Amino acid sequence: MELTRTADLWWKTAIVYCLDVETFFDSNGDGHGDFRGLAQKIDYLDRLGVTCVWLMPFYPSPDRDDGYDITDFYNVDPRLGTLGDFVEFLRTARDRGIRVIADLVVNHTSDQHPWFQSAREGPDSPYHDWYVWQDKPPAGAEKGIVFPDKETSLWTYDRKAKQYYLHRFYKHQPDLDVANPAVRDEIARVMGFWLELGLSGFRVDGVPFLLDTAGSDAAKDLPDPHEYLADLRAFLGRRRGDAVMLGEVNLPYKETMKFFGDGGGVADELTMCFDFIGMQKMYLSLARGDAGPLASALRKRPLPPRDGHWATFVRNHDELTLDKLTESERQEVFDAFGPDKDMQLYGRGLRRRLPSMVDGDERRVRMVYSLLYSLPGCPVLFYGEEIGMAEDLRAEGRLAVRTPMQWSPGRNGGFSTADPSELPGPIPEGRFGPEHVSVSAQEGDQDSLHSWIRLLIDRYRESPELAWGRYEVLDTGEPSVLAHRCDIDGTVVVLHNLADRAVSPEITLDDVDDSHLLVDLLHSGELPVSEKGVATVNLEPYGCRWLRVTDR
Repeated sequence: MELTRTADLWWKTAIVYCLDVETFFDSNGDGHGDFRGLAQKIDYLDRLGVTCVWLMPFYPSPDRDDGYDITDFYNVDPRLGTLGDFVEFLRTARDRGIRVIADLVVNHTSDQHPWFQSAREGPDSPYHDWYVWQDKPPAGAEKGIVFPDKETSLWTYDRKAKQYYLHRFYKHQPDLDVANPAVRDEIARVMGFWLELGLSGFRVDGVPFLLDTAGSDAAKDLPDPHEYLADLRAFLGRRRGDAVMLGEVNLPYKETMKFFGDGGGVADELTMCFDFIGMQKMYLSLARGDAGPLASALRKRPLPPRDGHWATFVRNHDELTLDKLTESERQEVFDAFGPDKDMQLYGRGLRRRLPSMVDGDERRVRMVYSLLYSLPGCPVLFYGEEIGMAEDLRAEGRLAVRTPMQWSPGRNGGFSTADPSELPGPIPEGRFGPEHVSVSAQEGDQDSLHSWIRLLIDRYRESPELAWGRYEVLDTGEPSVLAHRCDIDGTVVVLHNLADRAVSPEITLDDVDDSHLLVDLLHSGELPVSEKGVATVNLEPYGCRWLRVTDR
């Protein structure tokens, strides 16, 4: 490991925590979380071990798509505070050694954005060509709709403009034409603005859609879209050399690899890509109690170009998409974790969080988060996962998993003193409500899920092999067990039992013999190794072990 480069490549060992400012903590009792409230909770994130906060959209918005419909890329929504509050939050985070990245949502704008309102005036408007217009929808206008329960076409007629405009998402989110050089320049200005205020990079929303110039008249005169992504990365590097671009690319591995780029063997487009394939195969393995699908995905997962990295996650802030599974595989996961139609979304995913999906079985929950922090890649945690928050199906669509953070029992879960009708979402009730699931109840409890997550984060940070090392999936002879080893200046072996029965698999480590021991990193104890490098590992139902190879 090149130790001189580890500080520059901080994302290799980052602990990323995704949150929505609006649902995190309300400092003034108006019912909305805000940047002042978030700044007050920085010490909580620091104690948890978070090293990078990922902010979901906080820009001015009509809020018809939870902030992803933006009317001003250069400001903070007044409900969440001011630019001054934002900068004060960044300063507070930096003081604790926590970096901050934010959603870069430049595929589209709100239809209320001044650019679009001007564009509707017609071809003489300076912003008309910032969007994609056609006199009539092209063939296939109903294909590729992102939200099939809400939209029936990718094109909508605007009576004022007397033309159809493109929207790959909702009709109130017209697509920007990234084939237009003026739009590309503006995106760079947006990035530069927030970098200047102190951001350490961006999570880039819907990257394949951003690069898709279909329907644009300007596209034929411009270079390959991936050259544009490389240009954005180069701009990012010039403005802030250690800044990152974390990309949302839900494609098969072969297609996803293109988004890393390969500038002379180095990732020169996205810094990191989410491992959507591994996540979906993990849920298939969990449904079957069989490690095979996840093991197969890990064996097939390509190694990114140098300095590129995979991001791993248990769930993101959208629906838990299962679209890359076959129809029969997806139905297996539905049957196991979301059998009711109300738990499913778009026919391709689930609007649930893990604890309720496994009926509150904390053994399975702990095992899954052990997977998150030991699989090769940068682990990304969604707010509330560390305490076992569940969804609230009373909320519409994807908002079911974006309910207010549960800080304490009692009124509004400690999130806000406002009337419940003023909150951005309902407070879950029953076994997963704040009376039973909250930060205050778990933070000081050594046996809580919160303490387990803290332990996993600590051990992950102490085990550079997991982030930096080469990994190999091991054969154990036990279908329910996923075993892998990571090597770099040392070796860590990790095993997970995905079944509800105790097992004792054998692992063989080719370069290890009876002069070594396997020291347990999560529990006390050590295991012997035979002369031929064979060790027997006892695993409880849904058990997990992290083992470091050491000399006797």
